[in-house]
Amino acid sequence: MKIINSPFHFKGGIHPQYHKDLGDREAIRELPLPAKLTVPMSMHLGAPAKPVVKVGDIVKAGQLIAEAGGFISAPVHAPASGQVKAIDQTVTAPGRPCQAIVIETSPEQEWELMPPIADWGSADPKILLERIGAAGVVGMGGAGFPTKVKLSPPPNKPIDTIILNGAECEPYLTGDNRMMVEHADHIAVGAQIMRRILGAEKLRVAIEDNKPDAIEAMAKAFEGVDGDVAVVRLHTVYPQGSEKHQIYAVTGREVPRGGLPMDAGCVVENVSTVYAIYDAVVNGRPLTRRVIEVTGEGVAHPANLMAPFGVSYAEMIEACGGYVGKPAKLISGGPMMGFAQASGDIPCGKTTGGILVLPPREVSNFTSQACISCGRCVDACPMRLIPSELSQLIEAEDIDGAANISLMDCVECGCCSWVCPAHRPLVQHFRRGKAIVNAKRAAERAKQQEAAKK
Repeated sequence: MKIINSPFHFKGGIHPQYHKDLGDREAIRELPLPAKLTVPMSMHLGAPAKPVVKVGDIVKAGQLIAEAGGFISAPVHAPASGQVKAIDQTVTAPGRPCQAIVIETSPEQEWELMPPIADWGSADPKILLERIGAAGVVGMGGAGFPTKVKLSPPPNKPIDTIILNGAECEPYLTGDNRMMVEHADHIAVGAQIMRRILGAEKLRVAIEDNKPDAIEAMAKAFEGVDGDVAVVRLHTVYPQGSEKHQIYAVTGREVPRGGLPMDAGCVVENVSTVYAIYDAVVNGRPLTRRVIEVTGEGVAHPANLMAPFGVSYAEMIEACGGYVGKPAKLISGGPMMGFAQASGDIPCGKTTGGILVLPPREVSNFTSQACISCGRCVDACPMRLIPSELSQLIEAEDIDGAANISLMDCVECGCCSWVCPAHRPLVQHFRRGKAIVNAKRAAERAKQQEAAKK
């Protein structure tokens, strides 16, 4: 198994303090099952799942409790055995309300698994693809795009390279690192299942060079895998884990503006997602849990927890010894792309990668100033945008003008905000602008569909 150094460097990016030492040596441990789980129906990109159970039903762990709500959607399965106590509303980490199934867990756990596909190496790729979809597997490193859809490129977009994303460039977070160190063999099987589905020639495992243990473990796990396979040692720079930038760092190819990885002949999957693919196919286990790191100087004992979906942030923090003093900020995810939370009552889901607790000394208050045209945001932007101009257009409510200079290409990495000496809320501006553009496009599509019916 060869280990190669990435020869390509994308423009921009930053070098924040990473604080990986808080959790990168903490072995994954099981979170004790709580008395109640509030399972969100929107843990993925696209339409929310639709409940197929009713209040009072007794469910088994792994049982289907909600079906996919559309083509871009994913089913949801019970993370534990118990009784459905309510079908209610909850709020997700980004602040959006959604439906949720509340399960009162049972002391005795009984699983309902799908039949394992032992002969996956010779199985019809369509069967493997259907299993991944039925198991509710979604991307666990970002927006939660349904994996079945991602592994179904159109015939005119052939995939020759699969990239396993093990960069985990977000400061503080170490859950993917621990998955690679502890479950490298299983991730290697998941990668081969992907290869079977896509027929891709090249297989690359991309890991930043600040994770030497993961590089060693993954290289060893892939030693017996045939074909063009390599671990790519990436330079440690944020946002190295972004799909488009990782494709460039690994292959030298550029994804065109407005395009997708498939337009560059690549599919990129987070290593935890690849493990979920293995679990669904080989063990018949749907996606009902994931590793979530609870970290930061504001928590007593940072840890990497294997947690069932629906457990609250507060319960996970309590399992790590609770808060150290009074926390100044609670963040779902990392400090760069995460979402600040008003309380710990938020339930975790398929895209919850970490919970960050910051004490007062790590948080500062500031007042945003007018842009001073220093250009630092332009230098830092890995997408080659002009954040200062985009921000000012959005402030002036010229959303169309911002869209015309590639607002929708922003990946919301936060590099521009990090370097801005005027402390401008650049990412918040871009999120608002993109939401307005998406709403307009959705309204236009709906109007066209109505016109087509007449």
